[in-house]
Amino acid sequence: MNSGTEQTKGGTASAVDVVVVGAGFTGLSAALELAGRGLSVRLLEREPEVGGLASGFDIGGGKRLERFYHHWFASDAEMIRLCGILGISHLLEAHETRTGMYFANSVYRLSAPLDLLRFAPLPLLDRLRLGLLALRAQRVKHWRALESLTAEEWLVALGGRRVYDTVWRPLLQGKFGKYADQVGATWMWTKLHLRGGSRTRSGKETLYYIKGGSEALLTSLRERLEALGVDIRTGVAAEAVHTEGAGVSGVMADGVFHPARQVLITAAPQLAAGLLDHDGAAHPAVPQLKRQWSAVDYLGNVCLVLENDRKLSDTYWLNVNDPGFPYVGLIEHTNFDRPERYGGKHVVYLSKYLPTDAELYRMSDEEVFEFSLPHIRRMFPDFDRSWVQRYHVWRAPYAQPVITPNYTRVMPSAESAVRGLYLVGMAQVFPEDRGTNYAVRDGRRAGLLIADRLTATAAGGHDV
Repeated sequence: MNSGTEQTKGGTASAVDVVVVGAGFTGLSAALELAGRGLSVRLLEREPEVGGLASGFDIGGGKRLERFYHHWFASDAEMIRLCGILGISHLLEAHETRTGMYFANSVYRLSAPLDLLRFAPLPLLDRLRLGLLALRAQRVKHWRALESLTAEEWLVALGGRRVYDTVWRPLLQGKFGKYADQVGATWMWTKLHLRGGSRTRSGKETLYYIKGGSEALLTSLRERLEALGVDIRTGVAAEAVHTEGAGVSGVMADGVFHPARQVLITAAPQLAAGLLDHDGAAHPAVPQLKRQWSAVDYLGNVCLVLENDRKLSDTYWLNVNDPGFPYVGLIEHTNFDRPERYGGKHVVYLSKYLPTDAELYRMSDEEVFEFSLPHIRRMFPDFDRSWVQRYHVWRAPYAQPVITPNYTRVMPSAESAVRGLYLVGMAQVFPEDRGTNYAVRDGRRAGLLIADRLTATAAGGHDV
């Protein structure tokens, strides 16, 4: 439901200090910072609900679940801090998880160091190299030491060619497809550091989840924003960013112009570049800005969610190293959060990153489901389609930025050359990879930056 008063097409909405385009965790967190400093904020979100990829769907029995799987690491300080601000820290729960790998029609556990010694696809010496690889990666203290390398170059140097070809190459190809050999070492370094930081001294992994899922967090966050006076408008698609003179003047959305002193876009850079099309002649910096924002490649995601009447396995996170399997990961959510919270259902996510022109992305929901069944049965021979009570298919056209060597050369700056126009999103959380924790962090930073700029403008009598 929209919070604003202007609901008809055409005309001009009331002016605000800041218009934020996109109500994922980045936009929501920026709005929280801005409103907390007494600034007027309007959030424009094209989807019917806030939350971005963490927004939920009805799973029955009055329960809702994220469309795309989510969890948090112990190192996710910004998300833990946000829960504290909202007074919902008591909902955070720690879960010890089991991870594994599907390789050559077999599932191998990889939840503890000793599991590596049982990983039969590698000879014993290479199993030891695989175990040492993570330790050697931990010794790299700063990502800049790796910025010029590809993930392949770095991983081969750490663990050898056979370890790379067996373990890492299939994962990179499953995740990035045609971009696999272009992925930067910094992306992999971040993953290994994050995983290492979530393990106990015994080597077991502990992850966090909120009782009630992201829905509980988003509901609490939205209520706080509305209490602060933030104007949240869902189902409203931004069409163009307008400039006047040297700076931004507002956003056109669904035929209504929203005047603002500052504009923050939290969409993918390519989408943000498209918002500049209608006003390109108004500011000399716009053509170059469009080129910069279009330089980051993205992959989409297809996520098939199954509501089963029994579990597939005891594993939470199963990486897939089989090029014949259409998904890169199988995440059995109810091996993480209890099935009793979902009416006894066993919830499974199957995830695939791919270009949006790929055949799987363009299939209908029913075609995706039917296509996937024989592959799931190959992985779990006892599986039968009768186990599936319901299924859902979710798509995200901009799910994963492609992080290449020397990525800082193409990564967009938060503050653009157009005065008062900002871009903050998953393409800029580097060297970390996308995640809600970093969305919250960078949203807060953007809010602080914009608030400082507005304060300086008020003090000096002109924009800076």
